[in-house]
Amino acid sequence: MVRGKREMRRIEDTASRQVTFTKRRGGLLKKAFELSVLCDAEVALVIFSARGKLFEFSSCNCVQKTIDRYWTHSKDVAGENKKDTDENIQHLMSGNAELKKEVEFLESSTRKLLGDDLEGCSFQELDKLKNQIENSLTNIRARKQKMLSDQISELKIKETMLLNENAILQAKLKNKSSVPEFERYTSTTEKINNDHLEVETELVIGQPRSR
Repeated sequence: MVRGKREMRRIEDTASRQVTFTKRRGGLLKKAFELSVLCDAEVALVIFSARGKLFEFSSCNCVQKTIDRYWTHSKDVAGENKKDTDENIQHLMSGNAELKKEVEFLESSTRKLLGDDLEGCSFQELDKLKNQIENSLTNIRARKQKMLSDQISELKIKETMLLNENAILQAKLKNKSSVPEFERYTSTTEKINNDHLEVETELVIGQPRSR
């Protein structure tokens, strides 16, 4: 018979629950023993039943010894983690202090470049600020000149495009206004013939008038 897959939930029937606990407990203790023998591992297993009964297994014949070893290891790991945490905190604090100094220096330099807080500056510092401002002005002028040159180039390109479009439109208008010689001759001949065909007539309805 094929065993069906058991749904992982609490078994409601008390007798079935007790039977399952006994079987699974024995299998778990057996697996713990096999693991300790096959892999030379220190294994401790503690089980409490639903009624509070204790079942235990220890590969060194003393569960408390394994528990003490666990707590010692946990304290060592906690101490190492605390040490690493403290070192990280110190590193972050040091980096924060350096960053704060750098921000203060940049703020002070900005105020001096704007002409503020110059009372405590020496002659060399003032001369340095002057050179920095002159270099900045030179860079600004160069950037402005480049932008103007780019704009002029763009305007020239647009002007050329507009001139070309205007020339194309002028050519189209010229072609439309020019009439071929044959068409002009035909038009003139038709006008003359129409003039000769026009005859003035006088039609009177009724009795003729006496003369």
